[in-house]
Amino acid sequence: MNVTLYQPDIAQNLGAAIRLCACFGIPLGVIEPCGFPLSVKALRRTAMDYEAELTRHQSWAEFKNHRNGRIVLFTTKGATRLPDFSFRPDDRLLFGRESAGVPDDVHEASDAKVIIPLAPDMRSFNLATSVAIGLYEALRQTNGLPQ
Repeated sequence: MNVTLYQPDIAQNLGAAIRLCACFGIPLGVIEPCGFPLSVKALRRTAMDYEAELTRHQSWAEFKNHRNGRIVLFTTKGATRLPDFSFRPDDRLLFGRESAGVPDDVHEASDAKVIIPLAPDMRSFNLATSVAIGLYEALRQTNGLPQ
């Protein structure tokens, strides 16, 4: 299991994802470019003293070429509701940009698409909240939660 953020716009959301992945012992990937400078100093500032295994991918193409397991895209255009989706331990959970999600080619290349159910007329959760909800459910289903 791992989490990957597609071109995140907001450094604080990346920091929250780093902390979340560190607490669950899950690797985190970032597909660049980001909407902020992705420097060691910026990471230290946003993630505090939490450190997750972080992989930087220079592009979507690079990410796709280094994959194993399914790419499970969390999207507001999802076809399967989160409670109805069956995760696997080697899934790669992909989350789009805060401002624009992912482009059509990324959407189409994903092996599965999942939507987190929302109240009527709501657009979406904050990115870090979506990562927390999605990762927790994936780990719960695959018995991957820390003991």
